[in-house]
Amino acid sequence: MPSLPKIAIVIGSTRDARFADKPAAWMLKQAQARTDMTAEIVDLRDFDLPLFDEMGGNKYVPSQDPRAVAWQQAIAGYDGYIFVTAEYNHSITGALKNALDQAYVEWNRKPMGAIGYGGVGAARAVEHLRTIAVELEMVPVRPAVHIGGGDFMAVHPMGAGADIETIEDHLLGHATEMLGDIVWWANAANAARG
Repeated sequence: MPSLPKIAIVIGSTRDARFADKPAAWMLKQAQARTDMTAEIVDLRDFDLPLFDEMGGNKYVPSQDPRAVAWQQAIAGYDGYIFVTAEYNHSITGALKNALDQAYVEWNRKPMGAIGYGGVGAARAVEHLRTIAVELEMVPVRPAVHIGGGDFMAVHPMGAGADIETIEDHLLGHATEMLGDIVWWANAANAARG
């Protein structure tokens, strides 16, 4: 029997005041409730990534900085990714873009999804993330989870600060659909590689 796909939930913010931990923990809970995958959190704070300063992407030339190599080794073992992202000026965080740029072959032919948060649920950031993912040869799935507007203010500390479970009936359908698609594509990609 093939092994279950292993999915990384990548926290894409490194700010001290970040909100990302809350949606990341909620998404991990949804993933762990499934029997067709395993999941764990990968926190960019745990990696001392420099700003990208290599000769090129590691598709063309091996990375020289040991911190970039450590990042590549850490993400290589996953079969798919869920990125937790805020929206900064209609895009993803600089820390997440830098982390994406620090690898290439490790992302290839693996599915990715996103959970975004902010005024418009990070819709523009998620769309930008999908275009970056295509260039990195990932497979972006159509569904995403967006925590925006009143829901965002209900759970954010600058708003009511409630638990995400208070709004999860607005999120579960998209989360379930996204996780299902990620599992399907991860299994398909693993079978093709096998």
